[in-house]
Amino acid sequence: MPFETFKRQRAPVSKDPAVTIQKRGTFSLNKPAYDELQSPEALEMLCDRENQLIGMRKVDPSTDHAYIVRPLGRGGNNWLISGRAFTVFYDIPTETARRWPGRMDGDMLVVDLKQSGVEVTGNRSDESSPHDDGAPGGPHEGSDLSPPDQGNGEGQELRS
Repeated sequence: MPFETFKRQRAPVSKDPAVTIQKRGTFSLNKPAYDELQSPEALEMLCDRENQLIGMRKVDPSTDHAYIVRPLGRGGNNWLISGRAFTVFYDIPTETARRWPGRMDGDMLVVDLKQSGVEVTGNRSDESSPHDDGAPGGPHEGSDLSPPDQGNGEGQELRS
């Protein structure tokens, strides 16, 4: 049998929505998550502290609390949201990049931080890289998602 060259783009891509929280608080959506949210230009970020859930919902980019969604590279398989203020405000650990499955609840993509998530390591060796090629540093055991003593004013109250 002849040798076959492995090309990274041949690696199987998950068909299920997934959200990664990277080391510096950047959120990454895979293509199924982005598609489930109807290809948003911007999202609002929500948090249910009691149940340790993160919600993301498509909003107009002009909304004052909107987080702009930007593509990662040209491949069209990952999108980024700068969520550092969100992770700090809700005390979501980001020491390691972690990926969680997402599920739709109406028009909102929900991530359950009570699940351990999968640690993701990228193919980059430079710690100062602007993008960790992997998942979020999600909540670890003991995280209560409570805000720090001094909030930054960027948190939004949850509404049903």
